[in-house]
Amino acid sequence: MSTSPVAGAVMAWQNGQKRLLFLFEYTTVRYVSTQNKKLGLLYRIFQLTIMGYLIGWVFLKNKGYQVKDDTIESSVVTKVKGVAHVNTIDADLWGPEDYVFPNLGENFLSIITNFIETQNQTLGNCSEDPSIPYNTCSKNEECTAGEAVRAGNGIKTGICLETNNHTCEIYGWCPIEIRKDPDAATIVREAENFTLYIRNFIRFSQFNFSATNVPMENRRSYLKNCLYNKTVHPYCPIFRLGDIVSKSGHSFEEMALRGGSIGVLIEWSCDLDKYSDCRPNYSFVRLDNLSEAVGFNFRFARYFTDAAGRRWRTLYTVFGIHLGIMVFGSARKFSIIPTIINIASALTLMAAGSYFCDVMLLYMMKKKRSVHTFTQVESNERMTTNDAIPEGLKRKFSL
Repeated sequence: MSTSPVAGAVMAWQNGQKRLLFLFEYTTVRYVSTQNKKLGLLYRIFQLTIMGYLIGWVFLKNKGYQVKDDTIESSVVTKVKGVAHVNTIDADLWGPEDYVFPNLGENFLSIITNFIETQNQTLGNCSEDPSIPYNTCSKNEECTAGEAVRAGNGIKTGICLETNNHTCEIYGWCPIEIRKDPDAATIVREAENFTLYIRNFIRFSQFNFSATNVPMENRRSYLKNCLYNKTVHPYCPIFRLGDIVSKSGHSFEEMALRGGSIGVLIEWSCDLDKYSDCRPNYSFVRLDNLSEAVGFNFRFARYFTDAAGRRWRTLYTVFGIHLGIMVFGSARKFSIIPTIINIASALTLMAAGSYFCDVMLLYMMKKKRSVHTFTQVESNERMTTNDAIPEGLKRKFSL
């Protein structure tokens, strides 16, 4: 029996509809209620553990309800104050403009605590330091004229000075630099009481939030009377140099002799849900504590010209405390997205607890006796989503 094309198309459309019905079906699970104290207690303990993890660890400890920004934009301005009595050829009193390098108020600076002075250097010819490598000679041909002495003090003139430890003559600032170990007698003692003012500006761009380490209320009067102390003034931005050294775990006398490098760490941990909870935490650490590379030194010169136009200089080999101000931190603020994600994760773990208890029920617990029997509803027809769940499918066991 043949069908018309129209009837075939209608049947094909109806069959296609039936195939798509599965997209709108919903199948429920069947639950089995078991009267077993051990298994019930295990399930409740598992639930309480997940709730404790969510509330205690995720929300209270790690603040999982907040979003975090750990990209901090920072600017640091520094200022050193204090004067010291010194015994040098050009001055007997040093201020910050004399002992701070560079004196531009940046986040890296060096404060002189000891020095070796080479006085009255003028341009001329003299013998090179015999301790300089590749500088000894026995004849003039070994001193190439115009060649700079590597790691030396001048340019070779082409003359070998046999009377001066067989070294090449150089053209440079003479007499050459004095090379010796630093002397404790020249330590700048007053440097221990120098004060360092650190002004730090920060910004977290994700939250468009800015802050500074200087209190805005009564700023002038506060800065005049405060000095950093972790207990009394933990947020004061003025630090005593001796305290910085001692808090890094070293003595000022020891570090002042040969110098050293200290990191001043400023950590910001801001909870922007509480505006007042955004203040810096200061800590100090020595960075050059390797046994082979302890100390910090550099050189600079001061130049003079007399009335006759004669020029000379004083060369200083200085030892000091190099300070590096390093800023880091993070800010947090409430966000609904991480909150939902963490709650959903905890609920997923609770569902996993149900599967674990099912495995315990089916494979690990010994059956004792059945308290309630169950009736299985037999039917050849498939139940649809609109059918009510028969009572017979609700099963109860006691194990």
